[in-house]
Amino acid sequence: MKSSRKGVIAPRYNQFTQNKLFWVVIGLVSSLVMAIASTATSIYFYGNNHTHIQADAAIILGAAVWGEKPSPVFQERINHAITLYKNDHVGTLIFTGGVGSGDELAEAIVGKRYAVNKGVKTSDILMETTSRTTYQNLQNASEVVAVYPFKKFLIVSDPLHLKRAVLMARHLGLDAHPSSTPTTRYQSLNRKLPFLMRETYFYFVYLLFKI
Repeated sequence: MKSSRKGVIAPRYNQFTQNKLFWVVIGLVSSLVMAIASTATSIYFYGNNHTHIQADAAIILGAAVWGEKPSPVFQERINHAITLYKNDHVGTLIFTGGVGSGDELAEAIVGKRYAVNKGVKTSDILMETTSRTTYQNLQNASEVVAVYPFKKFLIVSDPLHLKRAVLMARHLGLDAHPSSTPTTRYQSLNRKLPFLMRETYFYFVYLLFKI
C-alpha cells in the first residue's frame, strides 16, 4: 500500500512543481516586458518635453558628417544650438565628436565651422575631437569645461537620444538639462521605432555596465 501511494503522489508533486515553475517564468517574462515598455515610454516622452532654460553652455552631441558638411541629423542639432545661442539661452557652444570611419574631419570641427558660418563667434565655441560614442562625447566635454566657471549645461540632441545622454552627463557630475531638436529626421514611424528600440536597449546597457 505504501509503495502504491508513493507512485500516485510523485507524479502529482512533479506536476505541481512544473506548474509553479511555469508561472514563475511567466511572471519574470511579464515583468521584463513591462520594464522595457515602461522605459521606452519614458524615453519617448522625456525627449518631447521642450523646455528652454538659461544655461552657461550647450553641449552638442556629435553625429555623422558628410565630407566637410554635417549630415542632416547633425545639422538639426547644430541649428538648434545656434538658435539657443542667438536667443541668449546659452553663451557657449561645445561641439563633440571625433573622426568617424572613412571621414577626414572630426564631427566637432565640422560643427564648429558650420556654426561660425551662421554667425556664432569663434570665441564662444569649445570642442573635443576624439570621442566616438555618446558617453565619450560627454566625458570629454566634461574635461574640457573643467577649467571654465560653467555651472549649468543644456544637452542638445534628438528627442529620443536625450534621456540616456542627460543621465550620463549627470553621472559625470554635470548639472545637465535636455534641449531636444524641435525638428528631427526621425519623424516617421519607420524611422522613429527602430531609433526608440535602439535607445531603449542602450539605456539598459548603460544602467548595467555604465558604458
